[in-house]
Amino acid sequence: MEVHNRKSLKEIRRNLRQESTLAEDFLWQHIRNRNLNQLKFKRQHSIGNYVVDFYCASKRLIIEVDGVVHGLADQLEKDKSRDENLIEMDFKILRFSNEEVLLNINFVKQEITKHSQTI
Repeated sequence: MEVHNRKSLKEIRRNLRQESTLAEDFLWQHIRNRNLNQLKFKRQHSIGNYVVDFYCASKRLIIEVDGVVHGLADQLEKDKSRDENLIEMDFKILRFSNEEVLLNINFVKQEITKHSQTI
């Protein structure tokens, strides 16, 4: 069974890349082209039925950048279920708020570095 970048999700991935948030774009500028510890990240990568914001295959590391909607009760429950499913598939997930990315990018980069070294 195809797990990564299913063809059925190709259009969704493309649309998400074209409509990325300011925080996603900002983080992407810091982690693309192996800019962070030579880690290769892909953006809007699908795993199973989920499309993740950023993915590093060598570390099985997923990075999510969450806006305000992720603080709502029903979205929190969806995120929890999604994270549990991805963790069961042996992926590590880091979540950052838009504000963390935009206001404290050095902290975000340090956390990504720290977690990528423990994997």
